[in-house]
Amino acid sequence: MEKYMKFTMFKKETSDKKYHENPYRAVNFKRDENGNLICPSGKAFHFKSKQHVYKNKYGRTEEIYECESCEGCQYKNECCPKATKSRIIRMNQELTSIHQEVITNLESIHGALLRMNRSIQSEGTFGVLKWDKSYKRLFRRGEKNVILELTLISCGFNLYKYHNKRQRIELAA
Repeated sequence: MEKYMKFTMFKKETSDKKYHENPYRAVNFKRDENGNLICPSGKAFHFKSKQHVYKNKYGRTEEIYECESCEGCQYKNECCPKATKSRIIRMNQELTSIHQEVITNLESIHGALLRMNRSIQSEGTFGVLKWDKSYKRLFRRGEKNVILELTLISCGFNLYKYHNKRQRIELAA
């Protein structure tokens, strides 16, 4: 299965040249022959450890790199203005490679066609409500009344779906 879903920073990653080409982003650091990251001032970030993070449903593994010393570096204000000690970088190689694959897929001709097609389609139920049922806007004001209206619309739509399902079952029998 190919990956075509935009990730959170897709637009900034692809269209913001200043952000994308920022030499102080860890993704843009070069690597030496040992696999250590090298910052723009030539200092090495040595691999410190791997850490498993379980904050989301699936978990992830981050590689932690720490700079040998940021003391006296001429780029410290641009590279790590908030850090009091040496800069620490957390990288998720798997996620970075997936993002790169998504960018490649979406910038292809097929990906551009898929993005264009998705942008002109309504999302499922909302499309049916808007176009088939001619429900264009909320008619009530106030949070409680809007919630009430949306609840009634949802119940009505679910009853409509249930009725159609029952009709299909009766016709098939």
